[in-house]
Amino acid sequence: MNKYFEARISKLQKLLKKLDLDGMIVYQGANTKYLTGFDGGTGEGVLVVGQEQVRLITDARYEEDYKDRLPKNVSFFVTRAYYEAAIEAIIEFKITRLAFEASIPYNVYDLIDQLLPADIDFDALPGAIEALREVKDEVELDALRRAAKASVLAFNDLLSFIKVGMTERQVANELDRLQKVYGAEKASFDTIVASGYRSALPHGEATEKVIKSGELVTIDFGYYVDGYTSDVTRTIAVGSINDKLKEVYNVVKQANENAIAIVKPGISGSEIDRVARNYITNHGYGQQFNHSTGHGVGLDIHEGPVLSSQSSDEMQAGHLLTIEPGVYLSGEGGVRIEDDIIVTNDGYENLTDGITKNLIIIEG
Repeated sequence: MNKYFEARISKLQKLLKKLDLDGMIVYQGANTKYLTGFDGGTGEGVLVVGQEQVRLITDARYEEDYKDRLPKNVSFFVTRAYYEAAIEAIIEFKITRLAFEASIPYNVYDLIDQLLPADIDFDALPGAIEALREVKDEVELDALRRAAKASVLAFNDLLSFIKVGMTERQVANELDRLQKVYGAEKASFDTIVASGYRSALPHGEATEKVIKSGELVTIDFGYYVDGYTSDVTRTIAVGSINDKLKEVYNVVKQANENAIAIVKPGISGSEIDRVARNYITNHGYGQQFNHSTGHGVGLDIHEGPVLSSQSSDEMQAGHLLTIEPGVYLSGEGGVRIEDDIIVTNDGYENLTDGITKNLIIIEG
């Protein structure tokens, strides 16, 4: 496993060298985890990356767990004075041009800036590690496959649980429970269960609303396995739904399938979005598709690349994408169908095709 962390650190070091930077101070937990495996979280330490040496600085709570399992060239330093120790490492590593994540809190930036010697330049490098994270290695793809598998199994089990008269929250709680049965660690966001008129809310978190016969129910969920998350949506019917909602369902389903079908290295995020959006627009629902077609997923639920009309991102083998078109009819209901797709060397791999996209009807 450590060889993967070493390779990721090496990629960052090469990028820094290309940009004429000597090193970088890393604050965000997901970026530190990506580079070293340290899972303490944001604010629980700091990582100093030099051209030859790397130092993880954290406190004694993590010493036993991490002191002997960090990658080669990553030293472990225990203190509560994270930033003072980071400055010592920066000086020791002879870093004179230091990069930092543009997303660090201002108070952390200000403290480091005050502690740094005057002859060290301190420059923002926005999105550098996040860009490296977009292309997943085999260890990451394995975790993503397992996260998706847990979600597929849990959702399919959930279908026998859902009944008319249950609340959205009851359904969400059961799905959360089933995910853990299949090995998930935690949810990556509050599970969305939105029924009836509430299914027209793209982010309608579960409430005490009772599910009634004749309604659509949109279920959107993501769960972590070994630090990497799934992100899946299906919309089902409870009882018989009207013809208009059936039409909307079929339009979204076809838009989802059309967009997936063109995924391959070299295609742009805007082209994938265009294919899904044009199909929906040509069927009269373009104004009701009010979000992007998808995004990357990994250590965070939202990563690059972006699939939108404005995206210039180009797909590469190793990207993990969501494809999630939707149509939302205010006061009536909505449909979203979302799959997790790996871009492969010659096309794609659908991690969530174990859940049917044919309309699922729960007897009302």
